[in-house]
Amino acid sequence: MATVPATAKCVVIGAGIVGNGLVYHLANLGWRDIVQIDKGPLPNPGGSTGHASNFIFPVDHSREFADITADSVKQYKEMGVFTESGGYEVARTEERMEELRRRMSSAKAWSIPAELHTPEQVVEKVPFLDPSVIIGAAYYPTVGVVDSLRAGTIFRERAQELGALTLAPNVEVTGMVVEDGRITAVETTAGTIEAEYVVICCGVWAPKLAAMAGAHIPLTPAVHQMISVGPCEVLAERPGEISFPIVRDMDTFCYERQHGSDMEVGSYAHRPILMDAEDIPSIEQAKLSPTELPFTDDDFDPQLEQALELMPELLGDERAEIRYAINGLLSLTPDGFPVLGEIPEVKGLWSANAVWIKEGPGTSRAVAEWMVHGNPEIDLGHSDISRFYPHQRTREHIRARTSEAFNKTYGIVHPSEQYASSRDIRLAPMHACEKELGAVFFEAAGWERPQWYESNAHLVEKFGDACMPREHEWDARWWSPIINAEHLQMRESAAVVDLSAFCIFDIVGPQALEAVQQIIVAQADVKVGRVIYTPVLDERGGFRSDLTVMRLAKNQFRVVTGGAHGMADLKWFRDRLPEGAVAVDLTSSFTTIGLWGPNARDILASITRDDVSREGFAFGTCRDIEIGNLSVLASRISYVGEYGWELYTPIENGAALWAKLLEAGKDKGLIPAGIGVYATTGRIEKGYRAYGYELDTERTLAEAGMQRAKIKDQDFIGKEAITAQAAEAPKAILCSLTVDDHTSKSGVKRYMLGGEPIMTRDGGELEGTHGWHPYVTTAGSAPSLGKHVLMAYLPPDHAQIGEQLAVSYMDELFPVTVAANDATPLFDPANDRIKGN
Repeated sequence: MATVPATAKCVVIGAGIVGNGLVYHLANLGWRDIVQIDKGPLPNPGGSTGHASNFIFPVDHSREFADITADSVKQYKEMGVFTESGGYEVARTEERMEELRRRMSSAKAWSIPAELHTPEQVVEKVPFLDPSVIIGAAYYPTVGVVDSLRAGTIFRERAQELGALTLAPNVEVTGMVVEDGRITAVETTAGTIEAEYVVICCGVWAPKLAAMAGAHIPLTPAVHQMISVGPCEVLAERPGEISFPIVRDMDTFCYERQHGSDMEVGSYAHRPILMDAEDIPSIEQAKLSPTELPFTDDDFDPQLEQALELMPELLGDERAEIRYAINGLLSLTPDGFPVLGEIPEVKGLWSANAVWIKEGPGTSRAVAEWMVHGNPEIDLGHSDISRFYPHQRTREHIRARTSEAFNKTYGIVHPSEQYASSRDIRLAPMHACEKELGAVFFEAAGWERPQWYESNAHLVEKFGDACMPREHEWDARWWSPIINAEHLQMRESAAVVDLSAFCIFDIVGPQALEAVQQIIVAQADVKVGRVIYTPVLDERGGFRSDLTVMRLAKNQFRVVTGGAHGMADLKWFRDRLPEGAVAVDLTSSFTTIGLWGPNARDILASITRDDVSREGFAFGTCRDIEIGNLSVLASRISYVGEYGWELYTPIENGAALWAKLLEAGKDKGLIPAGIGVYATTGRIEKGYRAYGYELDTERTLAEAGMQRAKIKDQDFIGKEAITAQAAEAPKAILCSLTVDDHTSKSGVKRYMLGGEPIMTRDGGELEGTHGWHPYVTTAGSAPSLGKHVLMAYLPPDHAQIGEQLAVSYMDELFPVTVAANDATPLFDPANDRIKGN
């Protein structure tokens, strides 16, 4: 009978590629007394790693995925388990070819070899493919396959050689012990293990394990169908497991991958087939393994027909037969990113789940660094499990979003594309009024936020070409010229903006000042009524957030941060609070309305007796005012470059405040404006940096142009790092660039959307940092300037005002010029409008 140690520093649950990589990387970073548990046998305990097709395409539009994949390939190669085969993504439609051109730009940005091929070129490398079925393809020479089971064995052996690992196969977890909000032990069929840390990395079973601790891991097991057809004569003639490039038939959501004399065909085109972790069969019940379920032919038949179209001679060979067919289980999350990090509900309990083979070793290394050092080398902001709000952890939300997203695995997904499922969950108090005004709602953290208002369509006619209309459907998808018209009207008169999606929490208690001072870069010991804009850094000096803090009382600080990252910010603060300070989440207690523009002061003055003059209400201050019978906390700051306020009121008063503002401003040119103005046009004209775009853990204050003339005397997280950084020249400089000419080869004007590489004017590569080339972090219209503006980090020798460069968009070059190489705004550089001059 199996036995386990009575104690451990860390228990890792799961022996798939992630769990195996994690035990090694933890050991390599110095941890000992690691116990690895899996209810199945080794080396293949029966999880998704055992049946995955195990090929790796390096290109992704996400930098985070591309970085993690690159590190994984590096590790696989070092272990000798990677075979490079090359790979194609083929297109049957012109729409798909356009997407492949976009992928060429992403490949350039992330320094990945890639090129477009004609059908004839494809057939030279894949002679059994029918060229008449496709119109072109993208070729990636560094695509390859891995032996993930062998890699797992190597990882475990290396951890054992370091004297760090005790293996416990065929041992099942039966319970978790949580005391005072912290994991203390794991109960198993072989006994109880007391532990400081527990990491759940068992993929499709993860939600079941988390529930044992009263926690959530937001993922669902989902079926991915795959068959293996063989023997195929043309494949059998070649030695080894793979000798032909892997083919992704993107328009049919299928792939064809050689495996010796067989051709594997996998599909993401069938209906979404979801399961609950509790319903996965046991090892004893499963015919093959718990994650290799019986094949459902009807779901796969259409995809088999399409595969036969593409490779008729190979797959239609009468001597070949389907030798293996499964409904294989994998893990899907509501937003498509992994779920990594310490689980918010339980201290010491970590998640490393929803990770594919191509990201396994890189993710393992990053999570190990996170656990040991407090921060991973690669930014994992999009994968942090603390990003989820409570409603996003519910079974219904998870199933709705994953059902919608499954068929988009190989889909053409626009950068601004919105989910249709699980909507209308969080509604602002003025939602009904916004709906009547023709608001086009985008979703953020569950909130329905107006992106623009159709009631403002008449403004497009008013401002004409200054609205910068977009000719190409892709550039104009999920966008409207009304956004730019709203922007110009705000600059001319005033606008109100629904900011209900803000995450708001108070730090209170006798040690509140000490707590906030330790966490933020800016000086926290300011007068009551001051508003602080500040970065939040990690120990290495990388950005964890940027946010505002209002000092409302001696021992009360209100933190206001973006909704998308709000829960992660709340956890960051809570994890670092001393005794005598607590964080109180007030997000659902208050609504926020922005009021900005040249007429904002007159509008507000008309409905309050409080002094809101320039002299009476200074920039960067906040205080309570009365608007009729409403109590409102007014904060005089701006994210759009105009005079005005953020107005906070109890959520039940939000509709009334919205109505009073619209009524007061109806004769002063006031309009409701959408988030398109707040988050893009207004921000980009002012060069304001945003977390998740310009700011992440791999960027520094100096690179972002946010260094301070004086670093405060008090200690704070990241102080030592930024002090050292200040003595060095930055490796890159954040710049604003303007597009000089939008005309494409077809004559149609094109508008960049973000993520595109910046190159020399003639298309040469620029030296980048972190393994990437310079790329666009934010792109958008600057209607007040009549320009399309891009933000990007450039090498210092190219970060010169007037420097002429190019941006690669859809695999075409467009000329751009550096317009700013620091935080100086392109619009109103002296900030006279914000000051009210």
